[in-house]
Amino acid sequence: RHSLWPPASMANLKYRVLLIVGLFAASAWALFPRTVVERVKRDGVFVYDTVRRVPLKRGLDLQGGMHLTLEVDESKQAVANKSEALDRALKVVRQRIDEFGVSEPVVQKVGNDRIIVELPGIDDPERAQDVVQKSAFLEFQITDETGALEKATPRFDEIARAAGIAVGSQAAGTPAAGDSAKSTSVTSLLTQKSDSAPKDSAAVAGTTGTDSAAAKPVAGGLFANNVQPGQIPGQYIVSETAFPAIDRALQLPAIQAAMPPGKVIRWGVVDTVETGAQRFRALYVLDARPIITGEVLTDARPNTDPVEGNVVQFTLNNEGARRFKVETGKHIRDNMAIVLDQKVITAPTLQSAIGRNGQITLGGGTLQAAQDLALVLRAGALPVPLKVAEVRQIGASLGNDSVNKGIFALIVAFGLVLAIMIAYYKLSGALAVAALVLYMVYTMAMLAGFNAVLTLPGLAGFVLSIGIAVDANVLIFERIREELDQGKSVRLAIDEGFRHALSAIVDTSAATILSGMVLYQYGTGPVRGFAVTLVAGLVASLFTAIFVSKTFFLIWLNRSRGTQTLSI
Repeated sequence: RHSLWPPASMANLKYRVLLIVGLFAASAWALFPRTVVERVKRDGVFVYDTVRRVPLKRGLDLQGGMHLTLEVDESKQAVANKSEALDRALKVVRQRIDEFGVSEPVVQKVGNDRIIVELPGIDDPERAQDVVQKSAFLEFQITDETGALEKATPRFDEIARAAGIAVGSQAAGTPAAGDSAKSTSVTSLLTQKSDSAPKDSAAVAGTTGTDSAAAKPVAGGLFANNVQPGQIPGQYIVSETAFPAIDRALQLPAIQAAMPPGKVIRWGVVDTVETGAQRFRALYVLDARPIITGEVLTDARPNTDPVEGNVVQFTLNNEGARRFKVETGKHIRDNMAIVLDQKVITAPTLQSAIGRNGQITLGGGTLQAAQDLALVLRAGALPVPLKVAEVRQIGASLGNDSVNKGIFALIVAFGLVLAIMIAYYKLSGALAVAALVLYMVYTMAMLAGFNAVLTLPGLAGFVLSIGIAVDANVLIFERIREELDQGKSVRLAIDEGFRHALSAIVDTSAATILSGMVLYQYGTGPVRGFAVTLVAGLVASLFTAIFVSKTFFLIWLNRSRGTQTLSI
């Protein structure tokens, strides 16, 4: 009765073979070396370049990189609900790291007070820390034109004198008019994109600030002797020697309470400006209420302008564009400060209302600085300040040794399995080894297709899953032996062997898959890499042991017509 197959069985076998061949072709395509775009460092600047490689991503322990532990910074103020704040910060950090260009970063929360960041292959740790930690809270604020600081200076001096804050030498030089203009001039720092409507366009020109520069400095005390008017309204110049005392005084609660109503004081983002033999810092008095904040930004991209240099072009959403246009229209000829993380980047003069598009000019800033600023603006501001609690560098040489040892272990494991299976189960063992080869291809393709990270523990999980895959075949073969010992035909014994062994194989694999999912959910770094490869291997193992192996047996039965004795 086994001499001929029913047509339905032949059709079923055909579909099985087509499915196996199709999956193998898809797997080969997923693992085929291809040209990919990667972020590389050239001449101190990160650029995107094309390289050709197998699309399997290596983890931190295989190619080296950087490990960061972040905590909430409560040095300035306490955070009520750190766990909730850290959840919100996690999303921002993850988005920044994703745009940073690392091949496969790990960003996750650990406990209720820490964020772990792992950056494989990173070779600029200082820049990575800066991108992760930067608050990136952007504000557009109008500079003060009421002389609020001059009016509050006597009170500030009294508070500083009472607190014992003073400069070693109270006589701080005032920069010459020409030198001051050279160091603090602001030219074309905020412009409108060329595709904006003409009525929304803004041309920002340099400011001479002659009226403000001619203002007489107030006399007496820390602030009176060391804070001099700058080139634009609301801008002041502080000598480098007086900066520590002024900065310390501005942090006093009494001075913050004595601040003019509706005003805030911010330092310039450029730390120092050299003018001849003297060094100065810029100080700004701004309206406390910002025109808009970075929350209304929808996009920010770096660019290089032949006149302005490196810039960051930004786009606002509908609400932000409407509000920005109305507010800037009220302040024509006023100076608007662009404030990032409470430091003034620029303070250009508004020549007309600004609509949806604009740009931030970095002056002498590098293109990399523009790229980083655009990156953090797109990702948004951190809800709480973060600090680096721990940083570790992992060398790439260790990774190469680990890869070699892992591959060697994989070859040894496969070789031993091949020898034992063929020696013990003969033809059936050879069929199982053929299925095992497909299993390895399918597993690696799954890792590549889902952008999983291959780590050293992941290689261990892959080797372990080979043993699990063979274990399924052992269960099936032993069951087939039992059916043959009971006198059943070869075809019936194969069918019964696969059917009765199915429940044990599925139960064992399901339990291990659930364990791997728990490890992935609550583990970090290498533990997650182990879990990913283990689960991927188990899924591929179920398919090859149950479906592929049986298909090979059906092909053998079709060729022998069931007349030969099964070698098992």
